[in-house]
Amino acid sequence: MTSLSDVRSPSRTGTGLALRGVALGRPGAPVLDGVDLDVAPGEILTVVGSSGCGKSTLLRTLAGLLPPLAGAVEQDGHRITGPAADRALVFQEDALLPWRTLRANVELPLAIRGVARSERRAQAEAWLSRVGLAEHARQLPHRVSGGQRQRTQLARALAARPRAVLMDEPFGALDAQTRAGMQDLLVDVLRGTGATVVFVTHDVDEALFLGDRVALLGGGRVLAVRDVPRPRDRTAHDDPVRAALRREVLDSLGT
Repeated sequence: MTSLSDVRSPSRTGTGLALRGVALGRPGAPVLDGVDLDVAPGEILTVVGSSGCGKSTLLRTLAGLLPPLAGAVEQDGHRITGPAADRALVFQEDALLPWRTLRANVELPLAIRGVARSERRAQAEAWLSRVGLAEHARQLPHRVSGGQRQRTQLARALAARPRAVLMDEPFGALDAQTRAGMQDLLVDVLRGTGATVVFVTHDVDEALFLGDRVALLGGGRVLAVRDVPRPRDRTAHDDPVRAALRREVLDSLGT
């Protein structure tokens, strides 16, 4: 039986990701060009940019779904040539299978890996408990809220113990209160997993709350990568360093 403490204890460490002189997009019309970017093992890197600047393209390239037009995309110094089980991708749409219960959805990546039924059920139940959905394990996705479906998607992504989690505006469709709760939950459940996270968002405050660093995209390139002040504090609006960084991010978006 897998306990909650087992879920919290990482069996694998985060992975390093890197782009070296990368061009992304369509041949002859790259959306990003000359990109050099390093993501340290275990960090949360948030990526901010205006609509159409290449944020999602960057994420899908790191996932191995889109090959670069030029340059190299690497994981721990080895070229990424396609998708891999240790890089999980989380979308804005929850992508749960509607005919499977929440528990069965969380079990899915474990079943694909050949984990025994009793073990994968125990792990799925432990993860659902971790995200506050223990009482909903037997519900179908359409019977729960959007926030609960996103919690389930997060549990499913982490149940397979990936070394990197790539998140494409996963909370963008949620109302403000639910979104803040999901941000807190993400930070909490990631604590102790060791996973590296690349989190794409158009929300400046979300980027600065979640990210250890924030990457600013614009004009077909990475404009800057900045450290984010810590500790996390939603109420620290008067902190001059935090305020200056927020202004820089807003300026990069042209707002």
